[in-house]
Amino acid sequence: MLFFRSLVFAVLFYGNLAAWLIICLPLLAGPPRFLFPMAKSWARTSLWLLRVVVGLKVEWRGLENIPQGGLLVAAKHQSSLETFALLTLFERPVFVLKQELTKLPLFGWFLRRIGMIPVDRSAGKAALAGMARMARQKVQEGYQVIIFPEGTRRAPGAPPEYKTGVSFLYDSMNVPCLPVAVNSGLFWARQSFLRRPGTVVISVLPPLPVGLPRKQVLLELQRRIETESNRLLENADPTYANVRNEA
Repeated sequence: MLFFRSLVFAVLFYGNLAAWLIICLPLLAGPPRFLFPMAKSWARTSLWLLRVVVGLKVEWRGLENIPQGGLLVAAKHQSSLETFALLTLFERPVFVLKQELTKLPLFGWFLRRIGMIPVDRSAGKAALAGMARMARQKVQEGYQVIIFPEGTRRAPGAPPEYKTGVSFLYDSMNVPCLPVAVNSGLFWARQSFLRRPGTVVISVLPPLPVGLPRKQVLLELQRRIETESNRLLENADPTYANVRNEA
């Protein structure tokens, strides 16, 4: 039954994405602001499918910690779920993502048009400078810039690997940094087809203020996010204990 539900969800999830992309094609000719409501509607319908088909719900905590206006968001990345769930949380969210995604047919067109921030990982310091320049412009326009500090999905309970990119952005953007912890990898494992029923918790922590030293920011982000994510893992249904540290 778990495999069947996961299969049905996968078919409906990608079918839903394809339908929204086709419906919204005319909006590519308009201002990017028209695309945000559509992107959020797609994300909400995807969460609805996840709840109805798989039995997997999302619980939000700490929403009162979200400041108004331009913002840097540093989120734990354990599954694909947070890549669309976080769209529903912020008014004008844009992600820092790998450049290859913007080159995909159709999907990549929307990523570029809505203003996502692509990073060429092979470009070294030049990539960081370009990323910071685009991120500064976005927060000045009132966007919320979302970055996954480890750069890729990590298994629940795996040793953290925070990259300096997030502290580089913080140092150059002059806005608060909002840490976000998750336990999504227990239910949507990064290298598994299965989607497990239960409740994913996405916990928004108090923001780091402007003006902290770059090294302190990286250490503090890792401490806060990992402490909360590990707490969420410990308090999760023991049925999912065997999912931790999946390769």
